[in-house]
Amino acid sequence: MFKRLLLIVLGLLDFAGCSKKDGAASSGPAKVELTVWESTNGPDEFVRQAGEAYTKLHPNVTIKFVNVELGDSVNQIALDGPANVGPDLFAAPHDRLGELVTNGHVLPTANTESVNSNILGACRTASTYGGVQYGYPVSAETYALFYNKALIQESEVPKTWPAMLTYIKSFKKEDTYAFLMDVGNAYYSIIFTTKGGNRLFGPSGTDTQNTHLNSEAAVTGMEFFQSIRQALNVPAADINTARADGLFQSGKAAMYISGPWNVMNFVNAGLDIGIAPLPSLPGETTPAASFSGTRVMFVSAYSNHPDEANDFGAFLMTPEMQQLRANITNTLPAIDVSTNNPYAAGFIEQLNYAFPMPSIPPMAKFWDAMNAASANIWNGANVKRELDACNNVIIAAN
Repeated sequence: MFKRLLLIVLGLLDFAGCSKKDGAASSGPAKVELTVWESTNGPDEFVRQAGEAYTKLHPNVTIKFVNVELGDSVNQIALDGPANVGPDLFAAPHDRLGELVTNGHVLPTANTESVNSNILGACRTASTYGGVQYGYPVSAETYALFYNKALIQESEVPKTWPAMLTYIKSFKKEDTYAFLMDVGNAYYSIIFTTKGGNRLFGPSGTDTQNTHLNSEAAVTGMEFFQSIRQALNVPAADINTARADGLFQSGKAAMYISGPWNVMNFVNAGLDIGIAPLPSLPGETTPAASFSGTRVMFVSAYSNHPDEANDFGAFLMTPEMQQLRANITNTLPAIDVSTNNPYAAGFIEQLNYAFPMPSIPPMAKFWDAMNAASANIWNGANVKRELDACNNVIIAAN
């Protein structure tokens, strides 16, 4: 009798245990938290709002924002990823893609057919390396010519660089600059190397044996860049981005080369601004070519939730999310969708003449080398010698 009771009790306990397991299985998908690295001052708010929208559709998935600035994420993933304390997704500039792929830090895009259904061609190119697509482009950007309507009328904005030089020389307003740019920043100075279709690392941006920065066209263009110093007699160290931003924002410059990230800073400072394409290089008639950048949300190769991470990445590229990002950050959508941003037109026009920053591994060495060469050239160094040295440093590193 006792044995029979014991068997019944054990059977009931076993049944109860099975019921609990079955109940857990039927309660829905397992809870997942995705960690996303992004920058502050706009992108962070986008991630939070997009995360809330995604969780409404997928209640088992929550999004955790962690601040890692765009310029730091590539170096940080190399440390935190292998240590298993990194993100599931992280934002990075597309020109670091070759480095990320070579070092095994990112996964290919999981659903390319859907992603490419309405992506901008430049963004698709920017997120492809070795014929394979990686990540999810969330915004496109380039820079253009800001102008302060209190200091210069739209009809007066120079259409060519020679006309710009003439305007700078004739500008006489005290304690105010006619024109500013960060002359020691290769992101901007690259425009003077693009005469005649010359492009960094060749037409396709993949020539690992020659940067094309010391070509005849590049030397001629950078010689003109150097000539601007005659009218804008300020050392390179004194017009870095931070100082130039501040001068234009305080109404102390008529024109300034910058990007969409600065629109609201200038508008909130009370400026009435316009945005025009870049002036054309000497002897040319179309706006000078600028770098175009694509901000990509990459899925970490170290993620414990790659399926959910890929799905959230694709969600960030939906028309609703792209419009949300454009409204919050003033950047350009990565897909073919209209935007109600009144300042977007100037950047979109310039984007027609922009070319994607190359993403091959030697690009990692480009910045320091060309930044230094640009500053030295502005300050009076021999142009050909500086560009030869720049080319050699980058190619030797490769």
